[in-house]
Amino acid sequence: MDAIEVLKTRRSVRAYKREAVPRKTIEDIVDCGRLAATAVNIQPWEFVVVTDPEALRSIANTTDFGGFIADAPACVVVICRQTQYYLEDGSAATENILLAAPAHGLGSCWVAGDKKPYAVEICRLVGAPRGHRLMSLVPIGYPAETPIKSKRPLSDILHWEKY
Repeated sequence: MDAIEVLKTRRSVRAYKREAVPRKTIEDIVDCGRLAATAVNIQPWEFVVVTDPEALRSIANTTDFGGFIADAPACVVVICRQTQYYLEDGSAATENILLAAPAHGLGSCWVAGDKKPYAVEICRLVGAPRGHRLMSLVPIGYPAETPIKSKRPLSDILHWEKY
């Protein structure tokens, strides 16, 4: 799939088929996250891929709006060392993962991590070292839905020279 097409058609998917995603596909998606832009090339990210159904349920039950994670065949947990730009770097890595998924015919959804009350518990569940920050949870799977959400038109948000 062409990069511009991915950017213009990606939507959050919250329902997945019960079909496993090949390990090589997930590795390629995470590799795209690894290659994200990063301040001063610090690359503070670590990625934990969870596929165990019981662990997926534990993660889903810990979140406030991520219950659908339990039905995904995989979830990428994006964690960052606490650096000056961990939030920006982790967000860039998460976005790359979100964009790589549909290029493989998969759906995904960004579930918030940083600043959420469950962040420390999720880090504990996946064995992250102390001091690391949960950036995001990204469930991945073959879509069981085709979300069609409208976006604000360019004419409403684009300003030239001044607001």
